[in-house]
Amino acid sequence: MHRQTFVRTLLAAAAGAFCLAGAQAQAVKLTLGHGAAVGNPRHEASVKFAEVVKAKSGGRIEVQVAPSAQLGDDAAMVTALRTGALDMSANSQGAVANAVPEYAAFGMPFLFSSPAAAFKLLDGPLGKELADKSAEKGLVLLGTWDNGIRQMTNSKRPISKVEDMKGLKMRVPPDATLVDIMKSLGAESQQIKFAELYVALQQGVVDGQENPLVNIHASKLYEVQKHLAMTNHQFQMTPFLMSKRSWDKLSDADRKAVQEAAAEATALQRKLSAEADDKLLVELKAKGVQVTTPDKAAFAKATADVTAKWEAGPIGAYVKKVVAAAQAQ
Repeated sequence: MHRQTFVRTLLAAAAGAFCLAGAQAQAVKLTLGHGAAVGNPRHEASVKFAEVVKAKSGGRIEVQVAPSAQLGDDAAMVTALRTGALDMSANSQGAVANAVPEYAAFGMPFLFSSPAAAFKLLDGPLGKELADKSAEKGLVLLGTWDNGIRQMTNSKRPISKVEDMKGLKMRVPPDATLVDIMKSLGAESQQIKFAELYVALQQGVVDGQENPLVNIHASKLYEVQKHLAMTNHQFQMTPFLMSKRSWDKLSDADRKAVQEAAAEATALQRKLSAEADDKLLVELKAKGVQVTTPDKAAFAKATADVTAKWEAGPIGAYVKKVVAAAQAQ
């Protein structure tokens, strides 16, 4: 009798250990990196994604969010996504365009009057085409977030007309469209990592930079930049991406959970970004930033050659489709 009890106990323990091993085997740990500061809508949405996907997977999928370029700058994270060294990233349009050139089509100067106008295209067939191009390069596009309409700041002088740009040393991210825009306006562009931008501005390595208001505010660039020009020169998205290598390892159920969580995070991120600008402009003025509103028509005319150049380039066919769709709205 004792022997039978011992055997049953042993079998029960073995079965329990087997079940525990199975549960552990099903656990999925993912890392999500981005370059924005804590408090930025990009970070808030990343945290939201982690919470929702954990809930939808019954706690099996855990996502560690690494903000503020802890895992490298955007370009490094794109490379890591493609090799499978990083699972996910809320990245930047310019860095992703270096791998998937078609992203640059949405960065033509003065193409969109608002992020909402851009999302009408990104949520439709043109966005699907972008997702297909991304998959060919090892990137799964889970959503397009709002990186805002971009504005210019500098420490030298107010910018009211195109001529005020002449000779300014302006930092740009690794984005060929912004290099072209600065050149067409008579400014000198210099690529500096976002994590190093504050110090570069503080030390006078560059005179100014351009970013959406949410980035200017969250990274406290107003402390070293007293002139803000509301140029509205470019819309940029934040591609929310997953490594195809990581995606391919997921079960169908887990993929569904990831996609549903990504949809919720995308809606939140866009909402937070849309609510931010008016409030942030008031706060920036209160901090002593001098704001000008340059003549948009003059700036658009000065940068028209940028769009023409890209329409004649390697991704010209896609650029023309995006430009035509944007202008038809």
